[in-house]
Amino acid sequence: MAPTGISHKTVRQARALRRAMTEGETKLWAELREFRRLYGLHVRKQAPIGPYIADFAIHSIKLVIEVDGQHHFEPAQMAHDRKRDAWLADQGYRILRISTGELSDAFDGCIEDIMREAGVL
Repeated sequence: MAPTGISHKTVRQARALRRAMTEGETKLWAELREFRRLYGLHVRKQAPIGPYIADFAIHSIKLVIEVDGQHHFEPAQMAHDRKRDAWLADQGYRILRISTGELSDAFDGCIEDIMREAGVL
């Protein structure tokens, strides 16, 4: 275990995911990384939380932002996501899910949704 209580495997996996972000995640990250300067909110990308890795997390307000591709609509993945969301909720996190389609079609609206959830809009 790493000093944070997060397994070394999870930390390695998060590092790999940071290097392999999708186009939508990369575009979203370009906006979210400014939240620290603009609103004082430190957004982490591919952030390990317990046994899971959040696409984006703002630990100070316990907000997780997930970008869901097509595979998230498959029954097995939906069951896994429900289990994961329940675990995160038990830790006090709120989860905001955004589909890759929403990111492509209504990017500014997605940013507004995140700002609203973060309490800065």
